[in-house]
Amino acid sequence: MIRAYKFLLRPTVRQEQALAEMLRDHCSLYNGALQERRDAWRHPSKTCVKYGGQSAQLKDIRAFDPERQGRWSFSSQQATLRRLDKAFAAFFRRVKSGETPGYPRFRGVNWFDTVDFPRDGDGCRWNSTPHDPATRVRLQGVGHVKVNQHRPVAGRVKTVSVKREGRKWFVVLTAEQDQPEPLPATGSAA
Repeated sequence: MIRAYKFLLRPTVRQEQALAEMLRDHCSLYNGALQERRDAWRHPSKTCVKYGGQSAQLKDIRAFDPERQGRWSFSSQQATLRRLDKAFAAFFRRVKSGETPGYPRFRGVNWFDTVDFPRDGDGCRWNSTPHDPATRVRLQGVGHVKVNQHRPVAGRVKTVSVKREGRKWFVVLTAEQDQPEPLPATGSAA
């Protein structure tokens, strides 16, 4: 069973700036990949660009722009490209079924609010300082950010997402747990 936990982050001023830069750079990557797909399709050869090709270009993009794209986690950037690929898959599914398709849109910095890390330990680490009484999450390019953990996390953390809602920052964890034991039968019906 997979369960999600959402905790409030307590970043410092510098960490908050780094989190905003991380969102901005991932948004730029998303919009650039969308533009590449649009331009390739509008070209007379009608080339189709897929996730695999764009993911292969990511290494060159990171080498070309080490101050912005090069400082974030490679796997989180791949997750951003997968997010675009899912949007296109949903678009083509709706076209095929005859629904109103809704072509994937460019995202403004204020509309791009989540960065996903597909695995704990790959660009991020949950509870990175276990000896410290305050719980922290370590994010590549940001550092150790304090977390207001209001309940314990049961199970093994699988994915970590950083989300901005208004002026607040949250960390969303998905944890895999064993199947819970059923409660004993009481013999009465509700």
